[in-house]
Amino acid sequence: MRIRAAIRTLSLCAALLGCVAVPAFSQTGSPLQMYFIDVEGGQSTLLVTPEHGSLLIDTGWPDNAGRDADRIVAAAKDAGITRIDTVLLTHYHVDHTGGVPQLVAKIPVGTFIYHGPNRETGDKPTVDAATAFEKVLATGKYKTIIPKPGDLLPIPGLKVQVISADGQLIAQPLPGAGAANAYCAQSEIRPPDQTENARSLGVEMTYGKTRILDLGDLTWDKERALMCPANRLGHVDLLVVSHHGWYQSSSPALVYAITPRVAIMDNGAKKGGSTPTLQTIKKTPGLEALWQLHYSEEGGAANNVDAARIANLPGTDTGYFLKASIYRNGEIDVLNARTSAVVKYPK
Repeated sequence: MRIRAAIRTLSLCAALLGCVAVPAFSQTGSPLQMYFIDVEGGQSTLLVTPEHGSLLIDTGWPDNAGRDADRIVAAAKDAGITRIDTVLLTHYHVDHTGGVPQLVAKIPVGTFIYHGPNRETGDKPTVDAATAFEKVLATGKYKTIIPKPGDLLPIPGLKVQVISADGQLIAQPLPGAGAANAYCAQSEIRPPDQTENARSLGVEMTYGKTRILDLGDLTWDKERALMCPANRLGHVDLLVVSHHGWYQSSSPALVYAITPRVAIMDNGAKKGGSTPTLQTIKKTPGLEALWQLHYSEEGGAANNVDAARIANLPGTDTGYFLKASIYRNGEIDVLNARTSAVVKYPK
């Protein structure tokens, strides 16, 4: 315990001073690299295995002179890859799927995984994003997979299991899960969400001893259905905070029950990062750190994390990313591209 405390202390010093900490002795093998790309309040998360296999979750926004596609390509270059094997689209909202046409114009893509047809047909930006994606698929250049909850996705070097898809959830607890969830009482019952958010294709990814949860924009009502009365997920090491940290997601029934060690929020300055969510995450049992892609203007000084754990501070758009290096033994390192500092979280 003293050794781990010392490692954490040295790592925190590194974050505050802007230097890179000395690698911990517990690291074994090459890590899974996980880039949280700044697409200004959308989502785009790139995972690259030691064998250079790649999975991109969501593509950010369209337009903006190809900004989001350029940032994805830059992250891919940093990771040492020149193509993206698989793109998983959580749902059809424009901040998640809108960037597909620009992405495929700038880097080769192999397979698209998605939940099926768009279900939110009354919202023009969502319809436009879905239509643009369908035109890309109509070229016949790409393989496609439409999975169901419980399916294992064919991602070499990484176990990826579907938790939610097209409004459906896993029916049975994952191995080791299934205990009664005491936090259900702290989560009020909310009406069913009628948007594509509730259709999010959510996954749990396992690399060695590390479990990673990304549920896209899955909403509060679906979280409760998944986690109450029994916790179907069990413990998670790294949580990609749902829905950019907006208050429509991140119920205590989910966040407190899965006890993440590290949480990373892909919020924008004015999108996501809701004050109640920031407060909920910070109170999570066993949480060692929350990281944010942006300083949340809504959260203000009282609720944002320390600047050392924020990639983009208020001011001019800088596009800095966060990168988690995930080792098979359960260790997680997080790099802030703005400061070049690394903080280590031993297992």
